[in-house]
Amino acid sequence: MTLSAEALALYQDAVESLASNSPAWLAGLRRKALDRFATNGFPSPREEEWKYTNITAIERKGFAVATSMGEVDPAWIGSLLLPECWHLVLIDGHFARDLSHPALVGDVVFCDMEAAKLRHADLLAEGFGQAVDVDHGFIDFNTALFQGGALIRLNPGTRLEQPIQILHILTQAAAIPTRHLIQIGEEAEATVIESHAGVAAGLTAHVSEVLLGKNASLKHFIIQEDHQRAFHFGGLYVRQETGSRLAQTQFALGGFLARSEIHVTIGKDCETLLDGLHWANGRRHLDTHTRLVHAKPNGTSRENYKVIAEERGRSVFQGRIVVEPGAQKTDAAMNNRNLLLSDDAEVDSKPQLEIYADDVKCAHGVTIGQLDPDALFYLQTRGIDAESARQLLLYGFVNELIEAVDVEPLRGYLHRQLDRRFHAIPLEENP
Repeated sequence: MTLSAEALALYQDAVESLASNSPAWLAGLRRKALDRFATNGFPSPREEEWKYTNITAIERKGFAVATSMGEVDPAWIGSLLLPECWHLVLIDGHFARDLSHPALVGDVVFCDMEAAKLRHADLLAEGFGQAVDVDHGFIDFNTALFQGGALIRLNPGTRLEQPIQILHILTQAAAIPTRHLIQIGEEAEATVIESHAGVAAGLTAHVSEVLLGKNASLKHFIIQEDHQRAFHFGGLYVRQETGSRLAQTQFALGGFLARSEIHVTIGKDCETLLDGLHWANGRRHLDTHTRLVHAKPNGTSRENYKVIAEERGRSVFQGRIVVEPGAQKTDAAMNNRNLLLSDDAEVDSKPQLEIYADDVKCAHGVTIGQLDPDALFYLQTRGIDAESARQLLLYGFVNELIEAVDVEPLRGYLHRQLDRRFHAIPLEENP
């Protein structure tokens, strides 16, 4: 949908201001992206991959881009920063220097986007846009208007001793476009945690690009806990070179309307593991779209997404596996398990396989059900009341994903956050 003159005017001055402070190649990309966005607007439910998620409310609100960071309680931010990590904090898309600790040295570059444009312009030019494999309004919106973000670059053979956490805080009813570029060199290894939280009903429009070199390894986590009236678009786009490994886990627990895209181009002898949890309660709408393209032979991929939909919540999962011609010996499996806990909740699951090679092993499975009544009855016969029995079964459903998190500070944080939803259960203290 073409943008109205009023909507376009919100962004033209912002793009020109950002372009004037960008390298020439990036300024050109910004202006071209705005032209496309002006013509096409945000995605529409008429598009097949957006048919379950109507974002008219975002267009109607006409969010202006935040030009400065709002005030926020430092103690609250401190509660979101994980121990034993390097940190970079973005408040309303702007680098919060006093709260960040990004100064790695030697074979690692870890800095905010403004510093990257000044000191590492060659790395940005080399990697920018190389992993994004889709073109729609949110991508154009982000490319045109992103102002904050992070650059992470590991030289070949580098292994980070502790994780990197990038914390995004939203404090205004405004649009917050941010962008990260993560480049992991040959034989290098890293763990990156992206956390999103907020206190306002704004719009997050975020893109992370990841380039994995030969035999590189990345563990990547997304923790989405935005304000209950906030809008969130997050895209993770990954390109894997020969022998590399990606393990990505998403916890979608917040926001009012949230869409997450995870697209991976998988090279020869690569491994790709995607896990995720949606908790769609209240009137929350959570949408995850995955697209795994096996472009070369001997790739392995596994997807495991769990969903809880209750009250009037809605969850959407669209998983697509593409096996390109010549990608023989591909081994791919997708699993989506859904718990539907009320008559007003809704789950839409759409697994897809596109196979253009003949020597492959591909499968998908979807289950949609309720809590096991026999298990509920069994717990109640042991003296546990009905509500506590229900929550115990839910805890067992989600705890499998949490226990698989091998970053101890993050695992402890997730336990504490989810324990709040299970306050009726007497739980042992988690680390």
